[in-house]
Amino acid sequence: MEMEQRIEALETRIAYQDQTIEELNAALTEQWKVVDLLTRKLALLEEQVRSGSYIADPATDKPPPHY
Repeated sequence: MEMEQRIEALETRIAYQDQTIEELNAALTEQWKVVDLLTRKLALLEEQVRSGSYIADPATDKPPPHY
């Protein structure tokens, strides 16, 4: 009888571990999607900074309201 209880306890633990592994895998997959997106955005921003498209042109800037 004790052997059956131990086996049942082990099977229960395995079931919970399988569920936890699936949940962690799903979370990790989502995080990698976010990391990939952010990496691509960072590369785009780096390219824009290198090309000078983010350098302010004083001729096109409006003066602040206190002038």
